Amino acid sequence: MPSKNQHDTFDPHLAGLLPALERSVPVRMTIDRLGYFRKLSTISRHDVIGGAPVLCVDHEIPAHDGRQIAVSIISRSDHQRPGPGIYFMHGGGMVMGNRFAGAHPLVGWAIEHDAVCVTVEYRLAPEFPAPIPSEDSYCGLRWMAANAEDLKFDPARLVVFGGSGGGGLAAAVTLMARDRNGPRLSGQLLQCPMLDDRNQTFSSQQYDGVGVWDRTSNATAWRALLGGRCGGEEVGPYEAPARARDLSGLPPTYIDVGGAEVFRDEALAYAAGILASGGVCELHVWGGAFHGFYDIAPQTNLARHCIATRDAWLRRLLAAQAAPDVVGSFEQVSLAEK
Repeated sequence: MPSKNQHDTFDPHLAGLLPALERSVPVRMTIDRLGYFRKLSTISRHDVIGGAPVLCVDHEIPAHDGRQIAVSIISRSDHQRPGPGIYFMHGGGMVMGNRFAGAHPLVGWAIEHDAVCVTVEYRLAPEFPAPIPSEDSYCGLRWMAANAEDLKFDPARLVVFGGSGGGGLAAAVTLMARDRNGPRLSGQLLQCPMLDDRNQTFSSQQYDGVGVWDRTSNATAWRALLGGRCGGEEVGPYEAPARARDLSGLPPTYIDVGGAEVFRDEALAYAAGILASGGVCELHVWGGAFHGFYDIAPQTNLARHCIATRDAWLRRLLAAQAAPDVVGSFEQVSLAEK
């Protein structure tokens, strides 16, 4: 059974922040409170870009049902030569947030790696339930890959990235690309990913009423997405990637997760599934960390280590792809640095 004193599992520095966050993070969120949290999770492009030397260009692209969805392309203002591409899906449990929520890393990666970064405005549940968020996200990925020449990036160096609900969508579009002979991905980066609608793991029971995204909020979001199918046998891997029975043939993967959050155990299981299928996966569990700590409290030591480790993985991945004859395979580079 879950610990009776759940607060004891949080890192002391992070635990000290929780009282001040109480009204601004989705704990015990029910569907009637969704509007309140949507207002809090709407981020402007200025919040993300500020005065950074990047361009942000919007496009309307066709969704799978013929409607239009928005994408924004973030690239260095002096971008000329094709480099890596990074495709991003924002967090928010697939029920809140917008394409600029959690997109801060894209600016840094555009500058450091001269990457072209695309973030998609997928439609949200419950107004647009499954499979719409994942299909919208996959349409955005296909559009990005199909326009690689115009966007000036190398389609052989295309990485998907997402956190929380966006991490689940990143995992979903990676499975879709594999199964549908879609864009060939060179990596997937999943931060605190939302993968399993069943809400039955130990950690999903352990964090109820505490932390940042608890069991109740998780159940609310999954029910908004899946309705009466939530938890049932008919839910597929493109809706909840933890349902995938085959995790072979996936690109090099990075997964990290807080040690004190609902998604901990499903992230561990997904990483184990990739490794058991012969894939390459690097997993980090940040002890004592609540959900999304790297965005909420980036000033803390734990978050700084998390961000540096994530960025180092991406740096190694992109370096291996840029000069494979020099550094060898990404798997060899990763093992050498461990």
